[in-house]
Amino acid sequence: MAGVWVGWLREMWRPVLLFLTLCAAGARGLYFHIGETEKRCFIEEIPDETMVIGNYRTQMWDKQKEAFLPSTPGLGMHVEVKDPDGKVVLSRQYGSEGRFTFTSHTPGEHQICLHSNSTRMALFAGGKLRVHLDIQVGEHANNYPEIAAKDKLTELQLRARQLLDQVEQIQKEQDYQRYREERFRLTSESTNQRVLWWSIAQTVILIVTGIWQMRHLKSFFEAKKLV
Repeated sequence: MAGVWVGWLREMWRPVLLFLTLCAAGARGLYFHIGETEKRCFIEEIPDETMVIGNYRTQMWDKQKEAFLPSTPGLGMHVEVKDPDGKVVLSRQYGSEGRFTFTSHTPGEHQICLHSNSTRMALFAGGKLRVHLDIQVGEHANNYPEIAAKDKLTELQLRARQLLDQVEQIQKEQDYQRYREERFRLTSESTNQRVLWWSIAQTVILIVTGIWQMRHLKSFFEAKKLV
């Protein structure tokens, strides 16, 4: 009976935990340094049919001032996104500051890679670049003030729209978690089946080897007239 109650509580709290996770991890901001011709990639787990928006800006290291300054307009970033199957979802050249958008069609780990066009600029040769990157997933990617102004929504209507988007994103996250659980279960069953067949093969090999050794020893003793 206690196990039933624990399972029920787990199912009841799962949407709440997913909602808290989405609120904490829906938007990710960071910065990193890259050198000439260097590529930096990130892995993002995304449910299917989910919009992702990435905003970035670059700063170039100034040796004279010993500080990062805004990049020149000629410096750009190339953004490439691949889905879990390795198919290219987005591949495009942007400026020194920009925004890229894509929608996932396959659930799983998406690879987001960025690298500069530094080989075209002698000014950046051997230098260092700082890239500020902010990735927003799902309903966090929506610009609600812009939506409210465009659709002429009241504050209550806008709040209801946000709640509906959050519920939809939670549903997508739940579907993705079920997809991961099913994939893990299939992998476990496949591994267990392979271990079982390997154990059976080992047993058969040992039995055949034992029979062969016994026959070989019997023939040896008969040849030596010891039996």
